[in-house]
Amino acid sequence: MIESLLIANRGEIACRIIRTARGLGIRTIAVHSDADATALHVREADEAVAIGGPRPAESYLIGERIIAAAKATGAQAIHPGYGFLSENADFAQAVQDAGLIWVGPNPDSIRAMGLKDAAKARMIAAGVPVTPGYLGEDQSPDRLRSEADAIGYPVLIKAVAGGGGKGMRRVDDAADFAEALASCQREAAASFGDDRVLLEKYVLSPRHIEVQVFGDSHGNVVHLFERDCSLQRRHQKVIEEAPAPGMDAATRETVCAAAVRAAQAVDYVGAGTIEFIADASEGLNADRIWFMEMNTRLQVEHPVTEMITGQDLVEWQLRVASGEPLPCRQDQLAIHGHAMEARLYAEDPAKGFLPSIGRLDAFDLGDTVRVDTGVEQGATITPYYDPMIAKVIAHGDTREEARETLADALDAAIVWPLRSNAGFLVEALDHPAFVAATLDTGLIAREGDALMPPALPSEEVLVEAAQALAGPQPVPGFRLNAAPRQIAMLSVAGEPVEVDFSHPASPPFALSQSHIQFGLSQPHTPFALSLSKGGVPQTQASPAATRASTGSARTDVGAAHRGTAPDRLLVTEGGQTWEITPYRAAAAAAGGAGDGAILSPMPGRIIAVDVTAGQSVTKGQRLVTLEAMKMEHSLTAPFDGVVADLTATPEAQVPEGTLLVRIEPQGEQ
Repeated sequence: MIESLLIANRGEIACRIIRTARGLGIRTIAVHSDADATALHVREADEAVAIGGPRPAESYLIGERIIAAAKATGAQAIHPGYGFLSENADFAQAVQDAGLIWVGPNPDSIRAMGLKDAAKARMIAAGVPVTPGYLGEDQSPDRLRSEADAIGYPVLIKAVAGGGGKGMRRVDDAADFAEALASCQREAAASFGDDRVLLEKYVLSPRHIEVQVFGDSHGNVVHLFERDCSLQRRHQKVIEEAPAPGMDAATRETVCAAAVRAAQAVDYVGAGTIEFIADASEGLNADRIWFMEMNTRLQVEHPVTEMITGQDLVEWQLRVASGEPLPCRQDQLAIHGHAMEARLYAEDPAKGFLPSIGRLDAFDLGDTVRVDTGVEQGATITPYYDPMIAKVIAHGDTREEARETLADALDAAIVWPLRSNAGFLVEALDHPAFVAATLDTGLIAREGDALMPPALPSEEVLVEAAQALAGPQPVPGFRLNAAPRQIAMLSVAGEPVEVDFSHPASPPFALSQSHIQFGLSQPHTPFALSLSKGGVPQTQASPAATRASTGSARTDVGAAHRGTAPDRLLVTEGGQTWEITPYRAAAAAAGGAGDGAILSPMPGRIIAVDVTAGQSVTKGQRLVTLEAMKMEHSLTAPFDGVVADLTATPEAQVPEGTLLVRIEPQGEQ
C-alpha cells in the first residue's frame, strides 16, 4: 500500500481524499496557492507546500511545481482529484517519469479518451453505439456550419478537449450558429488551451446516464452501476442520483456492459466514467442510449455510487494504484437503496446565478446527510476557483426517501452573507416533474422562474421577525370605527417591507413574550429565536438556528447579534438566509445606487462590449460579457433606454463593483 500521498488539488475533493487516506494510515501532503494558504484542505493534511499565485495557471496547473513538491516531501504518489491536471496525459506521464505513482489511468488511456472525436471513433470500433455528429479535422467555420446544416437543428457544439459543461453550446437555428461557435471556441481556448470542436445531434428529450467503471493492472474491469445526472443548468450538473429512475434490469445490463467494453478498449486502470445520452421520449431503452464521452478520473458525483454500493471509491483508487486487484468482483456488487447529491454553490439565482464572493460568516448544513466540503464557517470564497462550496448527499431505502431527506437538509441550510443556490435546489427537488422522475436535461431551462425561490421570507416569518425586532407601532391618522393599523417596517436584504399586524390575512400569532422568546448575548455571539403558531416554543443558544414547525411546513429561523448592532436577525427559510433589520428610510435612500448603473458583479476580464455610447437599448439586451470564475457572464440592460456612460473596454481587468455601463431611460438624457 502507498505510504505517502500528495493531493494535486484543492477544496472538497482534496479533503475527501485526505479523509480516506488517513483511514488507511497514509501520510498526506497538500499543495496550495497563495489564496488557499489557510484553506481547510491545507490544515487537514499532514504537510502542505505552497506552489504559487492565486490563479490556477500560477499554481494548480503547473505540473513541475507539483512534482517538485512531491519529491521535496518524500511523497510516493500523486492523486490529481478532478479538474485541473486530472485528465492531462502529459502530466500523468511526467509523474511516472519522475518515479512517482500516478493515482489514475495510464497516460495512453487518457490520451485515447481525452479527445472526444478520437474517443468516439474508438468506441465505434469497439461496437459501442455513439451519437450522430461530425468529428472531422476541418475546423473552418464554413465547414462546421455546413455539417451542422446537414445534421439538422438543434445541434450541440462541444469542445473536443472539454468537460464540466464548458465549451458547449446548443444551437437551435442556423442564424445563431456563427455566434455560438465563436463563443464556444473562446471558452474552450480559455479553459483547455484548445479551441477545436465537434458537433452532435441534440436529442430533444435527453437524459444523461453515466456508468462508473473501474479497472486494475491485472486485467479486471467492473462497473458499479449507473447514475442519472439529467438535472442540469447550462450543461452543468445540478442534482445527481443513483440508480437511474426508470432503468429496468435488462437495459441496465446492456448499458453497463457497453461501459465495460468501452473501458476494456483502452486497457483502462483506475476509476472512470462512461457517459451516455438517452432519448427518453419513450422511457429508457437500450437501443436509444448512445456513448458521449469518457471521463478518465473520479467524478464530482461519485458519492452517490458509494452510497448505493457501500464502497469507498477513493480507497479503490489507492489500492489499484498500489498494484492490488480490484476489491470486489462484479458478482459481489449490488445496488442498495437510492442516493441523491446536490451541488451547493455560492451563487445568486436571482442574479443569473452569478458567483457570490467573500467571507462565509455563517455556514451550517446540519448532520442528517453526508456533506463533502472544502470550506467551513469563516472561510473566504475567492474569485479564482469554481464557487461550489459543498456536495450534500442523502441516502434512503427508496428514491422518495432520499429526495425528502435531501430537500429537508437543504431547506435548513444556513449560508451567510454570501448567497447560495440552496433555495433553488429545494424548489428543483420539490418540482412535480422531478418528484415523478419525468426527467430530461432541459427541465431547468424550461421551468425557469418556477424554480426560483421566493424573494422574501414567508409572512409568518416576517411577522415574527418584526415582533422580535421592534413590535408593531400604531399608524397615526383618523380611521372611522376601526382600530389604528399596527405595522412594522423591516429591511430585508436592503429592501423595505411593511408588516401589517392588523390585516385580516395575517397569521393568528399570539405576539407576546410567552410565545416569542429570544435574548441578546455578548457582541459577536449568536443567539436563537424559536417560532410557533401556538404552544410553548423551544429556545436554545445556537451558532446557527433552531428549527420549529409552523403548520405543515418547517421554518428555520436564526438570529445573530452582529458587532454592536443588536437589532439584526438572520432568518433561514427554504434554504435561503436573509438579514432582517428595522427599516431606516433615510439610510436606505442615501446608500441606494441608480437602477441603470451596471456594475461588475465580481473581479473579471471584459471579453466583449456589445454597445456604444448613445446607443438605444432594450430591456434584457446584452451590454458587456465578463469572463470570471472560468465562465462567461452576460450583463444586460435592466430596462429600455440609452447608453449614457460607457467605461468598459475589451480585455480590461476590472475589480468587483466597477461601473461598466450606465443606462438612462429614454427622454432623461
